[in-house]
Amino acid sequence: ETIGQVSGDGGYDYKTCYDAIADREARAVIPPRKSAIFHNNGFMDTRDDNLRRIQEIGRRAWKKESGYHRRSLVETGIYRLKRIFGEALSSKKLDSQNIEIRLRCKAMNLMTGLGMPKTHPIT
Repeated sequence: ETIGQVSGDGGYDYKTCYDAIADREARAVIPPRKSAIFHNNGFMDTRDDNLRRIQEIGRRAWKKESGYHRRSLVETGIYRLKRIFGEALSSKKLDSQNIEIRLRCKAMNLMTGLGMPKTHPIT
């Protein structure tokens, strides 16, 4: 299965994480820690690129540009899924768990389609 991008918070700013992501030929979108320094030795080129870009345009703009902000949208979706359906699966077999998760997602999409709150800025 192809993975295009892996996003994680600064807690994943480790060589082992970047290596695992590179092994899957995916793009690592992990904000380097605020105290991060350049390595310039090839094994963390992606991290150095992220750090360089953050220094150029700022952390907030980098998050928007890189798609990192989408991570919080995913976390919100998972939170909603767990709040509505619970954290545990009732199925024991992996195939059945897969089906159970797909059904939960389908139900969540149906509920979302019925109506999400519309927000408008107040001026």
